[in-house]
Amino acid sequence: MYNLIRNILFRVDPEKIHYWAMRRLTFAYGQPMMRNWLRKNFVVESPVLERTLWGIRFPNPVGLAAGFDKDARFSDPLACLGFGFIEIGTVTPRSQPGNPKPRLFRLPEDKAVINRMGFNNDGAAAAAERLRNRKEKIVIGGNIGKNKDTPNEDAIKDYEAGFRALYDTVDYFVVNVSSPNTPGLRALQDKGPLMEILNRLQVINQELGKPKPIALKIAPDLTNEQLDDIIEIVTSTKIAGLVATNTTIDRSGLTSDQQKVESIGAGGLSGKPLRERATEVIRYISQKSNGNIPIIAVGGIFTAEDALEKLNAGASLVQVYTGFIYEGPAIASNICKGILKAVKK
Repeated sequence: MYNLIRNILFRVDPEKIHYWAMRRLTFAYGQPMMRNWLRKNFVVESPVLERTLWGIRFPNPVGLAAGFDKDARFSDPLACLGFGFIEIGTVTPRSQPGNPKPRLFRLPEDKAVINRMGFNNDGAAAAAERLRNRKEKIVIGGNIGKNKDTPNEDAIKDYEAGFRALYDTVDYFVVNVSSPNTPGLRALQDKGPLMEILNRLQVINQELGKPKPIALKIAPDLTNEQLDDIIEIVTSTKIAGLVATNTTIDRSGLTSDQQKVESIGAGGLSGKPLRERATEVIRYISQKSNGNIPIIAVGGIFTAEDALEKLNAGASLVQVYTGFIYEGPAIASNICKGILKAVKK
């Protein structure tokens, strides 16, 4: 059924249809009978699915990755679709419009998406206010970044501002220095600036009284030598873990028409083509760290088999984004059911 609906939805601009669908979901959530129907059909509960990470109880290991609910507008209705946690953002200290449109593109032949959104959001204060007023008790992660017009030498101030603004409203943080859509941002993945940012956030984390887990989101395009640096940085700064991986700038191996891909231009690629590389990164980090670095896996997860691949590679939790677009609202439910079936076997 969703395949038919998807074919219709895919005729409309991706960004427009995203907000149209979220408004419809929000309306349904506002009707008690529809809200109960959503929970009954999409929420899968079982002690087997529960996970505890960083002292936080996750009802299941399937989360919604950052980028889908940038401004924390839809966390309540999305909670009724069976996600174990939702990561909002990327949020910047000040509101910004992001990159010029069009900036979101589908590659159906590859079950992929290219985006160059550019951290479009209403700002950290607005997101925090929405989270204070939410109704559902779902685990929330806060993904923070820097404003586009903030020079890299001042980036630490933006990450501190975002951290402070969201501190009372999220359960864990993710530092995003790996998006390819903000000029110069990925340079912050270098050891020096990254250590400075993370150490500063850890100081603030202690000062604020009740430390929140801080994870770092990394790119799939890092070399093994760079991944070794990341492992050292995590160990040195004592942050809670990693989110692996962000979108890729690599376009190799796509089956979509090359001219179409080239006409789209710059942006981060997500979806099925990222699955294998994301798993490689997770496995490498897990093995090199002797399993001592908790990892939230994201990249090419569409099915329970995809999720289990990531978990078996060393991840503690998984997140979906592009898979949600292609598989529909039952993706978390289907993955949870598949995990339960695999466990029983």
